[in-house]
Amino acid sequence: MDLGLEGRTAVVTGASRGIGLAITRGLAAHGALVVAGARRSSAELDQLAEKGQVQVLEVDLADPGGPGRLVALAGNGPDILVNNVGGAPARTGGFLSITDEDWQASLTLNLMAAVRATRSALPAMLAAGKGSIVTVCSVNAALPDPAVLDYSAAKAALAGFCKALSKEVGPRGVRVNTVSPGPVATDLWLGDQGVAQAVSHATGAKAGDVAREAAQAMVTGRFSRPEEVADLVLLLASDRTANVTGSDFRIDGGLIPTW
Repeated sequence: MDLGLEGRTAVVTGASRGIGLAITRGLAAHGALVVAGARRSSAELDQLAEKGQVQVLEVDLADPGGPGRLVALAGNGPDILVNNVGGAPARTGGFLSITDEDWQASLTLNLMAAVRATRSALPAMLAAGKGSIVTVCSVNAALPDPAVLDYSAAKAALAGFCKALSKEVGPRGVRVNTVSPGPVATDLWLGDQGVAQAVSHATGAKAGDVAREAAQAMVTGRFSRPEEVADLVLLLASDRTANVTGSDFRIDGGLIPTW
């Protein structure tokens, strides 16, 4: 399917691996010019940059000025903003183990990075009378989990922010939507510092067994793939969904069984 992204300029946060890397790769494959931000680049992201469609900035998106510096590389402003950066530390010690510093870090990375990137990208979109902002949220916004308590709260706030903003800027041609994945086969879940390993260290269960149990909680019996999430993001970024705004699209393998 031709998504009509040829020549569009996109900004992607958290682009070095996982979902962000898949989104960056997909946008570039469809002819978009991508400004990709991450605290540290990766070999895969550097390879995309060598092909000329992707510009990489190593930037701390938790720093108040980081998102703005990234968006500034889009020149006259992006046509597309993908707020993807985030993190979900496993809180195996329960609520009382989560410090003020932990809360601040989660809210900064999972909520304020998106707020700040959006604040930087929005003026150019409003001036142009068009634009698409797609934010990677989480099923945990609607399915809070004590194992990622502060992450769940931050994602719920992120969902509320995006819905409210869609009502403000929709009449001026800017669309705002969210994509909410369940468990995805990325380092966030399966890496050496991921959720499965954290739960393994806390409980003594094997990390592979933790991951399999999580997969079995989904109707499909498996984690989503980063590319599947990226495909949904690309569709929302394109004019194929020109009358879609203020919506959340869940990709969770049936993890949430209600409407």
